Amino acid sequence: MEKKVIDLFSGKNIVQNDGKKYSEMLLELIDPFEYDFSDNMTPDDIINFGCYAWNLSCLSQIMPKNEFKKLLKGSDDMPKSEMIILKKMISLKKKKFASYDRFINDFDVKEVNGQFELTVLTEDKESFLASIIEETNDSLIQETNFENAYINRFAIIVKPLEPFFNWINAIYPEDAPHEVDEANVYLVDDGIDDIEKWLKKKFDKFFMMELEDWHTNKKEWPQKRSYKMFKQWFSVDISTMVYDMENRPVLKED
Repeated sequence: MEKKVIDLFSGKNIVQNDGKKYSEMLLELIDPFEYDFSDNMTPDDIINFGCYAWNLSCLSQIMPKNEFKKLLKGSDDMPKSEMIILKKMISLKKKKFASYDRFINDFDVKEVNGQFELTVLTEDKESFLASIIEETNDSLIQETNFENAYINRFAIIVKPLEPFFNWINAIYPEDAPHEVDEANVYLVDDGIDDIEKWLKKKFDKFFMMELEDWHTNKKEWPQKRSYKMFKQWFSVDISTMVYDMENRPVLKED
């Protein structure tokens, strides 16, 4: 594991917790999923992912269920394979470590006598939530020009429904999700005169992208796909007003 070079304790009022170490519990949380991550994720990436899952699980225990679902949807850009791991980690943390409600603020990995040692910095929930509220308020007071935020795209929002999951569960009966709260968003030209009519002609492109997102063997895809079937398998919403509220440029892979 590569060393994460940070000054974890500088300027911090460190209080050692009693009982089991949070670093040990974090590793226990990550361990069952270690080989489920993609090969391009570094050990630091995986630990960061575990910290994210830990903190989300802590939030799930103090937030209303509906509000937590909205929060989780903020990870919509995460690959579906990672989202599945994330939800399993959240559930495992609640099952094994529900009474440990401190949030993981940061971590450090260093070599000690030839062995890598993980140390985590935790924060009580009151302080952690206060910092989130402060950051949210800072972002809200920034002036936003809505007119300049408009982008010349329509959005097609596609979410799998029960027939889709019946199909994927039949292929992966032991490790298949039964439902997903997220949806894929496809941006298309806002110059399309009749977006519904256009979608009836182009639906199969979106159908195939949704299928490939979950299963790449095209021989096991449904072969006689129709627009009617597309609407039965997926919830489809269309937005003709799309705004980009960020200053950072959008990155598009080649």
